[in-house]
Amino acid sequence: MSDNGGRADEPTSYGLRPPAPRQPAAMQPETQRPETQRPETQRYEPTQVSAVRPPADADVGRVLGGRYRLVSRLGHGGMGTVWRAHDEVVDRDVAIKEPRIPDNLPARERENVYLRMQREARAAARIDHPSVVTMHDVVVEDGKPWIVMELVHGPSLRDRLSEGTLDVREAARIGLAVLGALGAAHAAGVLHRDVKPDNVLLGRGERVVLTDFGIAQVEGEQGLTETGAFVGSPEFISPERVLGQRPGPESDLWSLGVVLYAAVEGVSPFRRSNTPATLQAVLSAEPQVPARGSGPLGTLVMQLLRKNPADRPDTAEIRQTLDSVARPARPTAVQPRGFGPAGALSDPSATNIWVPPVLHRNRKAQYGFGAALLAVAVVLVLIFADPFGGGGLPSGWLVRPETEVLKADVAVPKDYQRVEGDSDDNSVTYWDPSGVFSVFVDRVDTATADPAATDDDTVIGPDPDAWKKHYESGGDSGTELSKPHVTVKPLDHQGQQASEIITDFVDPSDSSDTPVIHRYHELLVPGQANSKHKVTVYWRLRVTGPAHGWAAKVGDQLFSDAAAHLRIDGL
Repeated sequence: MSDNGGRADEPTSYGLRPPAPRQPAAMQPETQRPETQRPETQRYEPTQVSAVRPPADADVGRVLGGRYRLVSRLGHGGMGTVWRAHDEVVDRDVAIKEPRIPDNLPARERENVYLRMQREARAAARIDHPSVVTMHDVVVEDGKPWIVMELVHGPSLRDRLSEGTLDVREAARIGLAVLGALGAAHAAGVLHRDVKPDNVLLGRGERVVLTDFGIAQVEGEQGLTETGAFVGSPEFISPERVLGQRPGPESDLWSLGVVLYAAVEGVSPFRRSNTPATLQAVLSAEPQVPARGSGPLGTLVMQLLRKNPADRPDTAEIRQTLDSVARPARPTAVQPRGFGPAGALSDPSATNIWVPPVLHRNRKAQYGFGAALLAVAVVLVLIFADPFGGGGLPSGWLVRPETEVLKADVAVPKDYQRVEGDSDDNSVTYWDPSGVFSVFVDRVDTATADPAATDDDTVIGPDPDAWKKHYESGGDSGTELSKPHVTVKPLDHQGQQASEIITDFVDPSDSSDTPVIHRYHELLVPGQANSKHKVTVYWRLRVTGPAHGWAAKVGDQLFSDAAAHLRIDGL
């Protein structure tokens, strides 16, 4: 799949332009991204906290409405400025959107901009959902409205995708949150009409926030857009809107489908070299199934991108599919989230099954309590499972024949849930029901790999030093691991020289003062050399879990038992 999102014979580019000169210029952060990375049709998200501090401004220190003191600019553009401010009445930081209108703009259009900002505040204020940005106030100063909203700490999905595409589980998790926000908006009679990665914020504690209801359509309100004018981002709008038909909730769901496609592929499937070509692609082009999002997520995305709104799945069906992808190992109706194959701790607080609070972010007060409960759990494991007994298979374990996928037998605790990888990925993951640990095993054959593929497993190969270098450089795309500490030591497995690799690291998205330390505990087993004395096949067993405390001891023992009972065919 090429990164331009189109077919081989279709012109593609990142150089989109606004559809008309009168279209408001883009809201962009102080430090401009290259034009090819952020088209002018995509606005800077108003509640995003930028890591770049803009230069001093004469309005810094100004107090609005007798309570909001402007601290610094977060971003600005032709349509306005977004400020970081401090509410001196309740002592909290907020984001404030200030409209900036060109002096030569006709009075009618100036009034429309002000009305649109007030509509944004009203639309968002009608929606009660944790994934919708909270509106606090509207202050009228100098005859124009200043919109006061919560300050969300975190990048936009657009910024996150500039670092690389998402795993399908993470994309599904974000999609679930956006779907919840849209469902709440639709129930309140509000259509968002501009769902795109720029307007999805990834906040602290894995919170996902849908923002920018500036062009939202509210039932019972007169439209502000003139006949024939185009509002929104061309590559994310639905066919019915392109045709000028009255949009419904299905239009927002189409946009969600494009967002999910972009999340796993890195680009919208409809982006073309100019706005007319993009709109034509929305109407007539049939996108390819996302290569990175094959399986249930890919099927759902293609269903969401059906041209006829009536043919798209409803909210309940979308939620069920996204939930099955985001929480694949679900022994009960609610799947606990924990460490996935990439080691990221995700949404443990959203489940009704207890997960040690020490693994939750920003919950310092629960650390001692969590450690005590975890210690009790370890004692129970020692009593009933006898993991240190040695000899045969540990009590409560079973052997899972994986000849077809791995050409090996894998031993894991019997209550671990099995999830097979993609069709082109010879891997299997076994999930701990509590969501704390996972056991991942894969088999890689570099000789049969696609020469054009860039899969890290194929590129790295069976060399433990290469894996050490890979992790020390941050893992996949340099963004998988933060502050990695890697140790490698040799060992023997079934008479074959193998390696044990331990990698302790921090999730790069963890911005808390006391981030959780994760651990990859891996066994790397090269296969037999071929007639050319070259090893092309290898196996990798990875146990993922915490790196500190009692949980780390349990995870290390889990690795020892799983590695000792891994039986590879042909060794």
